[in-house]
Amino acid sequence: MSFSISEIKQAKERIAPYVVETPLLRMPNLDSFLGCQVYVKAECMQTTGAFKLRGAMNKTLMLSEEQRKIGVVSASSGNHGRGMAYAAKVLGGKATIVMPKTAPKLKIEAIKALGAEVVLCDISERFEIAERIQKETGAINVPPFNDEDIMAGQGTAGIEIATQCPELNKVIVPVSGGGLISGIATAVKALAPSIDVYGAEPSALPRYSASLAAGKPVAVEQKPTVADALASPRPGEKCFPYVAKYVTAVAAVDDEYMLKAMKLMLTEGKILAEPSSCIGIGAVMQGLIKVTPEDKVCFFLSGGNVSIEQIAHLDNVTL
Repeated sequence: MSFSISEIKQAKERIAPYVVETPLLRMPNLDSFLGCQVYVKAECMQTTGAFKLRGAMNKTLMLSEEQRKIGVVSASSGNHGRGMAYAAKVLGGKATIVMPKTAPKLKIEAIKALGAEVVLCDISERFEIAERIQKETGAINVPPFNDEDIMAGQGTAGIEIATQCPELNKVIVPVSGGGLISGIATAVKALAPSIDVYGAEPSALPRYSASLAAGKPVAVEQKPTVADALASPRPGEKCFPYVAKYVTAVAAVDDEYMLKAMKLMLTEGKILAEPSSCIGIGAVMQGLIKVTPEDKVCFFLSGGNVSIEQIAHLDNVTL
């Protein structure tokens, strides 16, 4: 295990001109709903609307000008693709993004608007198609999570959290392949070791729950979930050891509670965040991560790329 805080600090310096240091907000009006002192890391306010820009920018900046001109290809459920498309546009490269047909139209259109080519496919085929495009074109294949440069970029948010509020007790982070939580946990445990890091993943895709129980990365069946940004069926091989080492526990959250959490954030918190982002709040609402009124808990709101149609569905959700 060679990945450490030093790579994350280097990434922070590298990407500083291109990303926003997002606010860490104290939200006392949510305390009574969640039973703790509520803080949110509002990464939904990041340029491109999600944390994925951090890793995408770090990776793209580490490529040569020639590599960027040949192009990058990435499999993505949406937010990573938007980050890669933005990085390619800003740094003078080109990007091809392979996305599931089921990805929200809002995310597909936003990537096209940045000048990237979008290839739509069945969700289970996206990594295979990205590899094929790499072989055919010579493009650099930039994975959404299983890459230490990506992990380092995402970990820069962990440096911000530990610096902005070192007196936190818990940080709860959405989990898919593990690029975000491995980076954040590595940073937080290096800078503020008293803070416990928890993960929250969809119960439809409990890949980390299964893998941590098995002691190695294992795949789960690909099933649909409202958390379209957390669609990986298997942990990243490079991410898993850091999650196993630094993360206290991972909760598997039902879709119903993600939607409740999204409605709570919008109606009471006045913040628009996608269902995947709100999964940590859902974990506490579902009783999967125990908190006390004395606990200072930071919920990582990973993205805010939500369509009006998705918001309309919240009408039928009860808190």
